[in-house]
Amino acid sequence: MKMTSPVVGGIAQSKQGRDKGRYYLIVGIEQGGLIALTDGNFKKLASPKKKNIKHLYLLPEKAETIALKLIEGKQVFDTEIYSALKNYNYPKPDGSDAAGNENKQA
Repeated sequence: MKMTSPVVGGIAQSKQGRDKGRYYLIVGIEQGGLIALTDGNFKKLASPKKKNIKHLYLLPEKAETIALKLIEGKQVFDTEIYSALKNYNYPKPDGSDAAGNENKQA
């Protein structure tokens, strides 16, 4: 199920560009359809990546604790964001995907 509108703390996947397939956390929504994104590793919270919403696939999942901190203006660390996205960007080599489903090969 695809989300239609971005929310702070939501998870998005890049559909185009050099970072195609990479997962990010939404940390801000700007005018003109630009979304501020961070992954806690390559794109830090101090300098988020700005990407057009048309180039993102919005997932229904949300990092609730980080979203709450961002909305309240509390300090969020890049390590928290990295940990929240670790299962998406670096799936386990045992054959399971980000959602924990087994990938069966015939």
